Amino acid sequence: MSSFPIRIISLALFSISFLPSLNNGQLTRHSVLTRAKIVYHGGPILIETINVALIWYGNVSLNKKEAIANFLKSLNTDGDFNLQPQVTKWWKMVESYQAMLPGAKHDEVPKIIVNVAKQINDTSYKYGRNLTIGDFIPKIVKEHTKEAKNMLPIIITAKDVNMEGVCTKTCAYNGIVGNVTLYIILGNPELECPRKCEWPFTQIDSGPKSILFLQPPNLDNAADAMVIALATTLADTVTNPLNTGFYDGPPKNSIGVGTACKAIFGSGAFPGNPGKVHIDAHTGGSFNAHGIKDQKFLLPAIWNPKTYSCWTLM
Repeated sequence: MSSFPIRIISLALFSISFLPSLNNGQLTRHSVLTRAKIVYHGGPILIETINVALIWYGNVSLNKKEAIANFLKSLNTDGDFNLQPQVTKWWKMVESYQAMLPGAKHDEVPKIIVNVAKQINDTSYKYGRNLTIGDFIPKIVKEHTKEAKNMLPIIITAKDVNMEGVCTKTCAYNGIVGNVTLYIILGNPELECPRKCEWPFTQIDSGPKSILFLQPPNLDNAADAMVIALATTLADTVTNPLNTGFYDGPPKNSIGVGTACKAIFGSGAFPGNPGKVHIDAHTGGSFNAHGIKDQKFLLPAIWNPKTYSCWTLM
């Protein structure tokens, strides 16, 4: 595995199962029970520094660029201590998976640095507006990482781009090109699928009906929904980059540590209710995390390997 471009760690088989009888009072007010069963399959997880290339494909609006880039930059940067909770606290839960590996030291969990190394604006639509996984992804990944092999491309598409797999199956996903380069695809649901990927800011076509809707923290349904989708997918990617790390279910249809806690944003959440959140007194936007530049975010729950439940910031 030494040839893999991003620093990883891989240890022996280890499992984390969801067994309510084993919680032993560890559940807290920030925990929500699910049916998930997260198992470590012996493969690598990402560690140390993750250099990210943000590839904006098409005419992505400035509001979406700022929300996504500032979320990533907030993962390792503490803001005003008086503003709690912070994005860094959410990221610490992802980092905590390092301590769950056999032989890992538990006194201090190392930081995982997410570095936005570069941003590329590809506004020419050179590959068209209807993109397929097998054709588009290898080309654009190769084009924008050929001079920097140690890079995680995050490809963000504009609202007028139709990306295979986005909307029809999921709102964002990860993969690997040529067994060497990881990537994340993040679609824009604004035109194609707001009623699939913009909950809890709008009603969805399938699943439990909402008893309430939240105002997005940055007053842009699509931008804030894209941050949620990216956060979930990034957590899954770090803890399960090659589909041999931490996940539930069969390898070809795995459920990661973020995906396992879908549609949960605060304590007390249940189907159709996102749970406890803060409300911005000035804008009415709902959020649960403070980031850099006074920006606010609504971040999804993550599977907590210590309490066998979905952990939330609030």
